[in-house]
Formats: sequence, C-alpha cells, structure tokens
Amino acid sequence: MQLPTQFLHNKIKPALFINASIKLGRSVFISAVMLLAVVSFSAAPSVWAKDGNGQHWVGTWSASPMAANSVPGATSPSFSNQTLRHVTHISIGGDQVRVRLSNAYGKDSLVIGAAHIALHGGAAAIVNGSDRALSFRGQTSVTIPAGALVLSDPVQLKVPALADLAVSIYVPDKTEPATWHQLGMQSTYISPPGNYAGDTNMPVTATEPSRFWLAGVEVLASRKVGAIVTIGDSITDGYSSTPDTNQRWPDIFSKRLNAKKGHGNKAVLNQGISGNRVLHDIFGPNALARFDRDVLAQPGVTHVVVLEGINDLGLPGVFVPATETVSADEVITGLQQLAERAHSKGLKIFSGTLTPFEGTIFPGYFTPEKEMKRQAINQWIRSSGAFDAVIDFDVATRDPDQPARLLPAYDSGDHLHPNDAGYKAMAETVDLSLFRDDDD
Repeated sequence: MQLPTQFLHNKIKPALFINASIKLGRSVFISAVMLLAVVSFSAAPSVWAKDGNGQHWVGTWSASPMAANSVPGATSPSFSNQTLRHVTHISIGGDQVRVRLSNAYGKDSLVIGAAHIALHGGAAAIVNGSDRALSFRGQTSVTIPAGALVLSDPVQLKVPALADLAVSIYVPDKTEPATWHQLGMQSTYISPPGNYAGDTNMPVTATEPSRFWLAGVEVLASRKVGAIVTIGDSITDGYSSTPDTNQRWPDIFSKRLNAKKGHGNKAVLNQGISGNRVLHDIFGPNALARFDRDVLAQPGVTHVVVLEGINDLGLPGVFVPATETVSADEVITGLQQLAERAHSKGLKIFSGTLTPFEGTIFPGYFTPEKEMKRQAINQWIRSSGAFDAVIDFDVATRDPDQPARLLPAYDSGDHLHPNDAGYKAMAETVDLSLFRDDDD
C-alpha cells in the first residue's frame, strides 16, 4: 500500500561465426584462425574471458520496472535531450561492473545516447576520477526495442560493498513516458538540456523520487557468491523510510550480511513494488506475473524472501473495485505457487509473515474481517512447510498489547508502514544462518 500519487510523485523544478567454406592451404588456414582469435579477443573486454573462469555475474542492486501508467492517478515523466543521474546503494562489491537498462513497458524504441557509472559523490556529484563511460558492444549509444532490456559491456571499476554508485543516462530525443520504478526513496537528478553523463558535478533543474529505465547493477564475482531476492510490496520497497538514507529493511539486512563472517558473499536485490499484490495488477504487475522476470531471471539468485499479501486484503473497496476482494485461501494459493516455482529452479525461498495494520489511516483498508484473513495467512505461512523457513515480521513489529497493531515505536504514523526503527527491527529479525555457506 502507498499514499495517493500526489503525496509521492512531486517534481522539484525544475546484442563470430564465420562459415569458412573456401579451401585454404593448411598454413594459411591456421594463420587465419589465429588472426580471428586475436581480433575477437581484442574487440571484447577481457572480462568476457574471465566470466567462465570460476566467476559469474551477480546482481548487486535492482529495481523492478513498472509501466508508465501503473500507478493510479499518475504517469511517469517524459524526457528530451536530458541526463538522468540515479544513485544506487549496492550490496556486494567487485572490480568490474555492468548495468541493465529496461524499456520493458515502452511502446517505442528508446535511444540511449550515453550512459556512465561512477562512485557517487553526494547529491548530483560523482567522485572525481571514478567515472566510466558504458558501452554496448563497443558503442557508446544503444537503441532498446520496445519491451526489451540491454546489458552494458563490463567496465573496470573497483566498487566496495555497500557503496553508493551513480548511474547516468542521457536521452537525446524526446521519450514517451518512461518505464520506471515509481517509489525510489532516493533522489534521481534531472539535468537541463544536454549530455552531462560524464560530468563530475551535473547541473540539476529537477529531482524525482523514482528510477527511470535502470533495472540493475551487476558485479563479476566468484561462483560462490549468490544473490538473495526480496520480493514484496511497499514494506519491502521502503515506503515511509527516510529518503536518500537507505533505511529499507533489505538495505539494513544487507549491511548485517556484510558484517557477518561467511555471509558477505550474498547480494541483496530489492524487488519490492509499492502497492503490489500477489493476485491482481494495478501498482505494477502482480507477484505471480512478475516472478519469472523479477526473481528467477536475476543473475546469481540463490535465495528468495517473499513478503506480500497485505494489499490483496486491504486495497479492494478502497483503491480498487470491491470485485477484486480475495479470500485468505486465494492469497495462500498464490504464495504456494511462488514457493513451488522457486523450488522448481533449485532456489530456497523464505516467507515473511504479514505485518499488522489495524488503525491504518486509509479508510476501509482495515476491517476485522481483513484482520481474520491476515491471521489465517500468517498461520499457514508458519505451519504449512511450503517455505524453507519463515521470517516472522509480524512478531517483530507488532504491539504485544495490541497484536493487530504496529508497535508505536515502529509506526511511521499511518499504522501500516514501519518507520526507520521498524524496518531495522524487521532486518534484525532475519536469521542470518539461513544464508550461511555450507563450508563456513
């Protein structure tokens, strides 16, 4: 669940095979093959050779793409001859990085004129000397077809775990409303007209609390390194946490992993979408629909944490038609499907219990009947054995004296979303031994 868009979306002004069918003498043929090898390897970054040598690409940061009109009452912006500088708080580090850009919901091709990555230097600035221009098969510009995603070529850039990176995207032409991640809880800086992707201090005419076209950052890592994908709604997305401070529970969970011996080889990817539901669309595609893209297709994924279902209960009759009212059994069936799909790919999947929401400020979102459904879902999560483990976020955040309500110290004020302290309590209730390496 999230507040209506007018409270969230406020602009601040401002892709060699050679079929050698001709007959060559043996020496000529060998020379040609050797030359081909030299050309091929010199044309590609050396990291490509390393990719199969005990290493693989692992996501270190992610954001789930959404359609431009997926948030009721809002449409994502269009841009023209502008640079967008995104700040990403990564989980694991590495010496080589690449990014994912998504035009998943575009109706037209998207021209990226330039893209850069650097260490973030605060606000719209980058650390001097850290800037790396990104390329796409050696070209600095790329056209992303409608509905498609592209990976940049790798670049050498040493990035520490838990670092902030700046990913700058320049679009030379007027775009359609952008594929976005609406609730970023992080400022994205928008330039005046021009390509400022490599500028140390980018001029800014506006900021947005959203992500545009940027779907992921990856690092090259040992094959012992894996990724934990957290999929959920606004409580995973970090709604009501302090903006620009990385106080979402997956951020704090990642910090704990990095501080614990034997656990720092697990990335944490946040695939929360504010307002998202297990069974129906509106705030982004439903969890069943997006599970393949947002979880199973993530590079290096080994574990999944799902926390979703509260909006299936609360939204009908409030922000969506009452005809979308669902039973506890229907939500349970959806969650079980996620568990089975993860297990079919050899992943471990854990479920969080749904957190309390009595007293929420959104009229009609909470009712005693909806609370009974929440309790039934939580009881199933705890007792069914469908998941490899249970993370009891409910117990971690509820008021012992009024268990249908958030503990006041953890309440953001809307009686639905935790505050920074509440998100910290959620992160701290996660048992790190669930992610411990077998050889540690």
